[in-house]
Amino acid sequence: MPEDIKKETIDNETAENKAEEIEIEGADEESTQAAEEAKDTDVNETESVDDASADADAKADEKSDEKKGLFKKKKKDKKDEQIEELNDRLKRQMAEFENFRKRSEKEKSQMFDMGAKTIVEKILPVIDNFERGLAAVPDDKKDDPFITGMDKVYKQMLTELEAAGVKPIECVGQEFDPDFHNAVMQVENDELESGTVAQELQKGYMYKDSVVRHSMVSVVQ
Repeated sequence: MPEDIKKETIDNETAENKAEEIEIEGADEESTQAAEEAKDTDVNETESVDDASADADAKADEKSDEKKGLFKKKKKDKKDEQIEELNDRLKRQMAEFENFRKRSEKEKSQMFDMGAKTIVEKILPVIDNFERGLAAVPDDKKDDPFITGMDKVYKQMLTELEAAGVKPIECVGQEFDPDFHNAVMQVENDELESGTVAQELQKGYMYKDSVVRHSMVSVVQ
């Protein structure tokens, strides 16, 4: 066989061997790439599973936190209810104490007025005697020092009684009112209308808003 042909045959065999090697290398590279892709896919799937598991755990933690929060809230609400109950009880007791205080003051004021009214009733006859005695003094003796002194004492007593809330009841010329007047007789009087008080026989007095003694009067028929 000629050397040229032999050489060409060897070269062809070498080229074929190289091609086979290239093909094998290419196949190996493709296999390696496929393996890597499969590995990446497995990693991604694993990461996805891990992420899903993490999300599930996070949601479970959130639910647990919510339950804990609700539990704490319930405890807080219970304390608030106790505080509100105590505040309500305190307000009720303060209101009761205030009502008791007002009631006590009212009762004390009523008892004081009753005592004062009793004293005024006992003093009024003394005032009546002063008025009768001064009215009986003759005109020529009114300047006597003793009479003048008695008149000053009488006026001083009236001033103090007025300051304490005692005042006389106006009656002459007024329409007869049984709440303030005590009619003991009837008279004829052309100048006054029927049912009108014509004369005051004894003064009546009031202590604040209550009658201590009714006026003794005569009424026109």
